[in-house]
Amino acid sequence: MQRSLSYLLISALGLTACGGSGDNSSGGIVTPPPVVPDGLVRCDAQSQHNQISTSSDLMFITEAHYKAGQPAAVIATIKGKNVSDYQYNWTQTSGPNLILISNKSPVLAFTASESGNYKFELTAVSSQASYTESIEISIDAANSAQLAIRVDHQASEGNSVSFRIDTPDVNTPSQISWCVAAGPDLNVDISSPEIALFTAPSVAEDTLSTLRVSAVIDGQSVTDDVQLLITKEDAITSQYFDERVAKTFAYKDNSPYKNDLQACVYSNQLQQSCTIARLPLIGQQASIDKQAILDRVLVSHQWMGQNFEYFLENLDPNSDFATLLQSVTAIVISYDVRPSFYWVLTGAIYLDPNDLWLLAEERDTINEAPDYRSGFGNDLNFLMPWRYVKNNSYTSYVVPRSVRTDRTPQELMPDLASLLYHELAHANDFFPRSVHASLSGPTLLDDYLRRSDAEQLVSDQLIELYPLASQEMVNLAEVSFKGETANDTQKSYIASDISSFFSPDRATDYYAYSTRREDAAMLFEEALMSHRYAIQRDVAVTDKPDNPTASSITVDWGQRGRIGDIKLESRAAFVIDQMMPELNGLSLVSDLPTPIEMKQGQSWSDNLTISPVNSPQLYRVAPKANSSPELRLSGDRHVRPVD
Repeated sequence: MQRSLSYLLISALGLTACGGSGDNSSGGIVTPPPVVPDGLVRCDAQSQHNQISTSSDLMFITEAHYKAGQPAAVIATIKGKNVSDYQYNWTQTSGPNLILISNKSPVLAFTASESGNYKFELTAVSSQASYTESIEISIDAANSAQLAIRVDHQASEGNSVSFRIDTPDVNTPSQISWCVAAGPDLNVDISSPEIALFTAPSVAEDTLSTLRVSAVIDGQSVTDDVQLLITKEDAITSQYFDERVAKTFAYKDNSPYKNDLQACVYSNQLQQSCTIARLPLIGQQASIDKQAILDRVLVSHQWMGQNFEYFLENLDPNSDFATLLQSVTAIVISYDVRPSFYWVLTGAIYLDPNDLWLLAEERDTINEAPDYRSGFGNDLNFLMPWRYVKNNSYTSYVVPRSVRTDRTPQELMPDLASLLYHELAHANDFFPRSVHASLSGPTLLDDYLRRSDAEQLVSDQLIELYPLASQEMVNLAEVSFKGETANDTQKSYIASDISSFFSPDRATDYYAYSTRREDAAMLFEEALMSHRYAIQRDVAVTDKPDNPTASSITVDWGQRGRIGDIKLESRAAFVIDQMMPELNGLSLVSDLPTPIEMKQGQSWSDNLTISPVNSPQLYRVAPKANSSPELRLSGDRHVRPVD
């Protein structure tokens, strides 16, 4: 797997030990010599931290001052050891209750709403040793104006890193500037002043870096520091995960696959696919229930597994996802996965936690490194937008990251459900439950290659029985989704040409032409969203003005609920019967609403309100009246077409 990282590498960072009740031992934290500034400016005053010794080799690093309402952290290190060799569990033992989102990390991040004394207990366990120690801190009352950077955390060397400043509507910070408050110089992208983006450097030892932000709030000069613990990791030896992945752990500590999950599905040392004997599909187990699924969840933060478990228990009443998940080996949810995808090499599904957070504190932990999608198809003169709607409203949650708020499970459900239906359709295309007993391995990849060569996959059979007709759309998809160069004829096509190719054919979406695998997944996704949630997918062909927006593009042709078109009935029913035969595909598709035609000549935005409204709107679109969802274009939710 190749994951894009755009920001320059930075040098190893360090911490100067000082103050507190601890001794002067480094505790594994590097103190490099001073260096000449080269990138982000150095702060006039360097950060001061306390190192607190304990009766064991476990040590704590605390901040010089803690304020209520300001993000803070307590950091654990172990003398002579790499932090990554241990597993952590923090608990709060006294003080007003805190939300501890990073309780499985060496960096315990939190924001106290009240002043007072707070005490924490940490257990750190490795294969060689176990430590349990406590630390107490005092938090002062909040200042009348103060800055907040989120969020202190640990990152493996080579990970993408992002920090964000709170920018509330009231007392919004201005005159924002960043500087290095500890360690050597950094090359940081602060082209958006409220966000800092960079790549954690290679380090010889676990290393702490500190960035400081200064700003003006309500006429007062304010600052805040943010901490990053960069951990030393084994060298990257995998040809598949060839850029650094985040530190992850099994969500269920008692999982029988605890020691296999990371090594087999999310490791920079993965050399080849694990065998089925070591990590079988969930559906190949003797006992198949939701606990068996949770035993296969690998996370970077505990809350990700907890929210996924909540989704399975409370938002999957028909057990669709529990059933479909039988065709994967593992579920990886990590702060550096973006976008979500399924990968046959490991048999796992990889989920972007942006679709799973409920609390603002959870969203704070998700990396904001830019999600690089291709610029393929820029020479083409049409667009094919899409959206999911219910009762003439968007169902996607689009509150921007700058607005720090919680959301309800009902608000996360539509995006997560459509994503899971699509990615799990790939897993069930390759390995439907009907073939689980006959898989012979030794790896899933071996079985996939045999099945693919024999054209036995569901998508192979679909295209054989019910082929798509438009070769023009297939050729255009090569340009838009695979990077082929558009020829002069393709460059000359306008929206009406594309409408004449697409509308009479039997694909649900432009992206379906990219590969037969995506064709099957799009059919399954759209059918199940309409059937289970009465959420319909809009698709259209529009012009391509400069700086296109939902209100500036003009619809030449479009449909709401295209999956209900009689032309698609046999194709959708076949896919459903192969992947979830208990649903009776033909009956399901026959009951779907008849498509609604869009109004030619009106904008994409104006074509939102084309359905009769039957029930109250359940999904929040945006926090402000003048906010509107971004324009989504076909295929923009996926890394690349699955072949």
